[in-house]
Amino acid sequence: MSRFDRSDPPGAGPMRVFDFPDVDVTRLATGLEVRVARLSRLPVVSVNLFMPAGEFELDPDRAGLSVLTGDVLEGGTRKRSGAELDEALESVGARMGVSTGWEGTNVSISCLADRLPAALEILAEAVLEPDFPEEEFARARDQSLAAIRQRAMDPSALASDQASMRYFAPGVPYARPLGGTVESVSALGRDDLRGYADAWYRPGTLVVVGDIDSGEMEEMAAGVFSGWEGVSPPRRDGDIVPPTRERKIHVVDLPGAVQSEIRVGHVTVGRSHPDVFSLVVANTLLGGAFTSRLNLNLRERNGFTYGVRSRFNMRNRGGCFEVSTAVGAEVTDAAVREIMTELETLVREGPTEEEVRASRDYVAGVFPLQLETAGQVASRMTEVVVYGLPEDYHRTYRDRIRGVTVDDAARAVGGHVRPGEAQIVVVGNAEEIVPRLEALGLGPVEVG
Repeated sequence: MSRFDRSDPPGAGPMRVFDFPDVDVTRLATGLEVRVARLSRLPVVSVNLFMPAGEFELDPDRAGLSVLTGDVLEGGTRKRSGAELDEALESVGARMGVSTGWEGTNVSISCLADRLPAALEILAEAVLEPDFPEEEFARARDQSLAAIRQRAMDPSALASDQASMRYFAPGVPYARPLGGTVESVSALGRDDLRGYADAWYRPGTLVVVGDIDSGEMEEMAAGVFSGWEGVSPPRRDGDIVPPTRERKIHVVDLPGAVQSEIRVGHVTVGRSHPDVFSLVVANTLLGGAFTSRLNLNLRERNGFTYGVRSRFNMRNRGGCFEVSTAVGAEVTDAAVREIMTELETLVREGPTEEEVRASRDYVAGVFPLQLETAGQVASRMTEVVVYGLPEDYHRTYRDRIRGVTVDDAARAVGGHVRPGEAQIVVVGNAEEIVPRLEALGLGPVEVG
């Protein structure tokens, strides 16, 4: 019986060829943009209707309105109740969903290709003729308020919300929770949703991926969305700036907590920044993979945590760089110290050739695995619209990633990771952790 030598793992195979599908782009007379990528391997179609109707455009007293409007969109139309809408979808074997973020609202539908005409009619009815029934509105608002209150009691969610408040200056929408606050959501009424949809649900971009011809899709969309015209209100202006560039530690007291939630971060660039490929590679080796520096330190070497991650949360108009983890209260200060040490060391010394090569190969290698379904391809195509990316962004993605050099990664880290400006947020037992955090000498420690 043969034995395997487990001390000598097999090497990686050659990189497989992957081509992002061609995308045909047209604009209808109504202003609706139609993007179609034909994938004929299965008789299915995924559709995303993206409208630039997002939370970023709202004033603080209306925060949560965009999300709530999207939540109630499937509750019924002027022609059908919510139950009847569900029955209509079920009758054609279609699945519809609505998601709302900072940048806009996306209404998606998936079905067999031969059922697309009927499914698209239902999607158009939901978007163009929403009714926002009172009972559906009340239910969704109650659920939203419950979720907001729950976040305040969940240490992880609380830490993330508190961190956003510390990364972004007051007045920057990203500083508040995406779904709004108890005060703002409680003040919303059904008429607010109707007014918002009337103003903001205007022709955006229809992304279609699957077994369908672009000419056929253009003709279908022109018929289904005929008469849908107009433009959304002007987008909000303003810089994405931090409240301070002084490094501080912010402690949110959770008396008796045996664990601390830690967030370390600061404001960073938007998704369309030219350094994005270098930052993806650099972040992978820092804290974006299981074998990253942060995870090998805090988890493997010190046993502080089950896992620690870093990320560049890049949005359309800026974003944040963040390290996040949860550790035992007794090692809170040690974990913060090690996080800061790793950040400072990477900025000062840069990554190694071996780290960059491994990160490049990993990111390029997993990219095709994230594009195995029509829905995944549609999501990537929608990103081009949402973030204003070049048309060839995904087609050249792997080549751009594999072209990142050690110098590129080091330069990107040096320019976009700023340990001296980091805001350190810790949710935990202040009585136990504050004295030790102060002893680190990283900056002022504030409790509250």
